[in-house]
Amino acid sequence: MSEFVSVVLFLAAIAIYSSKAGRNKIWFVLVLILLVLFVVLNATLYASNYFTGDGINDAVLYTLTNSLTGAGVSKYVVPAIGLIIVLFSLLCLLSWLLRRHDRPHHLGWSLIAFACAAGSVQTTPAFRQVASLIASHTQLADSDFDRFYKVPKNLINKPELNVVYIYGESLERTYFNQQTFPGLAPELSREKEQSIDFSHTEQLPGTDYTIAGMVASQCGIPLFAPFDGNASASLSSFYPQNICLGDILKNSGYENWFIQGADLRFAGKDVFLQSHGFSPANMYGSQELKSRVADPAYRNNWGFYDDTVMDEVFQKYEELSRQQKRFALFTLTVDTHHPDGFISRSCQRKSYRYDGKPNQSFSAVACSQEHVARLIERIKASPWFKNTVIVVTSDHLAMNNTAHPYLVKQPRHDLFMIIRGDKPQAEIIDAKRSTLDNGATLLDILGGDNAIGLGRSTLSSASLSSQFDNLKTKIMSWKPDIIQLWNFPKKIDNFTIDTTKNNFSFSGTTFKLPILFRVTDKHVEPLPEGEYSAPLRYQLADFISTDKFVWVDSCFKMARLWQPDLALSTDYCLAMGQMGGWPVVIHIDKPQWKGKVQFPASATSDAQYQRNLTQLRILDNDIRYKADSFLLAVPGAPETVKRFSGISRPESWGRWSNANLAPEVNIEYVDALPAKFDLVITARAFGPNVQRPIPVRVGDQQQLMTLGETFSTTTLHFENPNGSHTLTIVPPEPQLSTLDNIIGQDPRKLGIGMVDIKIIPQPQG
Repeated sequence: MSEFVSVVLFLAAIAIYSSKAGRNKIWFVLVLILLVLFVVLNATLYASNYFTGDGINDAVLYTLTNSLTGAGVSKYVVPAIGLIIVLFSLLCLLSWLLRRHDRPHHLGWSLIAFACAAGSVQTTPAFRQVASLIASHTQLADSDFDRFYKVPKNLINKPELNVVYIYGESLERTYFNQQTFPGLAPELSREKEQSIDFSHTEQLPGTDYTIAGMVASQCGIPLFAPFDGNASASLSSFYPQNICLGDILKNSGYENWFIQGADLRFAGKDVFLQSHGFSPANMYGSQELKSRVADPAYRNNWGFYDDTVMDEVFQKYEELSRQQKRFALFTLTVDTHHPDGFISRSCQRKSYRYDGKPNQSFSAVACSQEHVARLIERIKASPWFKNTVIVVTSDHLAMNNTAHPYLVKQPRHDLFMIIRGDKPQAEIIDAKRSTLDNGATLLDILGGDNAIGLGRSTLSSASLSSQFDNLKTKIMSWKPDIIQLWNFPKKIDNFTIDTTKNNFSFSGTTFKLPILFRVTDKHVEPLPEGEYSAPLRYQLADFISTDKFVWVDSCFKMARLWQPDLALSTDYCLAMGQMGGWPVVIHIDKPQWKGKVQFPASATSDAQYQRNLTQLRILDNDIRYKADSFLLAVPGAPETVKRFSGISRPESWGRWSNANLAPEVNIEYVDALPAKFDLVITARAFGPNVQRPIPVRVGDQQQLMTLGETFSTTTLHFENPNGSHTLTIVPPEPQLSTLDNIIGQDPRKLGIGMVDIKIIPQPQG
């Protein structure tokens, strides 16, 4: 109803002002601002639903001022561009509608139009969601969080059962509705019918993406932090004070294992697991599996397919069982990841039709559940099943995938089912609960405590979901308390930068480099750099003029602004200052560098603030630096280069050619290349391009070079009588590769890796 009211008020404000109020600059601006705010809020709500399916949640507030990089971004580019075009058109239309009549100003009608516009903003659901999230950051003095937060006993006295814990990526319980989605998941449905099926598991704020879902299920708390949760990879510890399921299992003699197809580093899963009972040697992701699997090239954008991973899980289950070890084996699927999912080659059913047409996300569910069910069947058929408890759960509800329009029409719950080898049991438990209760419920079965954090065992106590009329609202009111569990220092003074360990430490807390801090008199806000978060220089550009900061990053990212002599250095530098001033930049020239935060006393100015903003926000490829060669390890190009194409992002050693961007490497120089010159290039070839002739052209002149698998320097001699400006390099057979790929993005098409390109003029005659 409120959506209808807000739209009516929005239209009424336009109609009243345009036809009755007359012309007045002040009232025109006031009404236009409110109408624009209405449009922006609703556009944000629309975009948030497109990405998350859950409106404007906590992660969206973070990403509003940060670029989105990482998983599947390319699949969202077209909708994003379309939304920008629509927004711009709407703003132009609003301005025209409000100013199209030229009549004397009428204060009364202006007030009414203003009131309608304000009402449209206040009543839109988007405004209420944003207001609620902002309010949740303010800690209440009378918080009752401590009353409900439980620290579990960290030991199971006599553990008897081994654990296989399966997280199904976005594999929510809704998919198992046979009436709505007939025949979608028959194999896993049969297993569910023979399990303890917890049918009313709700998803709470702070538990709605993979790392957050894992934290919720093992620690009994949402993932709330003073940074984007997916940037947790930049931390050195994860909720260090909490006792989580993995800690209890380890203390009870369990050997904890984790196996997944994606990179362990993504979103800090490795940091979380290592912080809570998992040894790095017992954690397998895409990097660790590639030397173990039969076909290392068989993988999708995220990592290895589910059939490969489930086979690895069963092999590890057999190995550990034969060794008669007490173990807990956790795994996570990936083939059902939004927006489309992936179909493995061993699936029996590779396509599922809905509404009369194939649907990729449903097809991925049908495929992935086969592999999960097969793993369960193999465990049940083994001689060790009687000593095993199997958990199958979704990590979170499905986000905005191609099945989402059909899912949202149904009552939605997370999947959570338990199969006991010692006591086979088929039962549906419909008690209201949440994913916070999952770890405590398993712990109860294993003979341990029946509470972890805010989680309660559904088998022996009441969930907080049943104790509060609206646990989602209550959880948000506890958000400041939960953030306090990170135990971040509130003041930064002395610190240590360790370039050998790649970390930054102060007051007993350690962060991985690079790192940015916003510093106030009472608060230190860490802003890590992660797959989903913007580069730190873009995050810094969101600071206001007087914000103080401490920033440790590659010198070239900051020194070109404030210390030009270090602008090409790939070492670490430290910057301290204010966005409206001239920060001090220090070159970190020792493996262990100890320092003290001292902000320069220089005054701030709007002119300096605008200069800093402009320099920080410049796109990487638009950066220009002073150098006599093209240094591929740093962003941008020398001042002599006008533009370039076909070259991937900078890495620590240089850059790859990428035929997905352009079929050849083209470097266009500002001035014509010399009439005679030597081209000196340090590079290597990739895959089938090794030892193949690689054409290099300048105008109508062509030379051939050959490159090996390791870096070497080649000199080619060119004459350029026609004054061409362009150097072209044509890798003969670019190859799709996930080598050093950004997790979740489409594989690049690599040809050659380039370190340095130099033009050396030669005398004529």
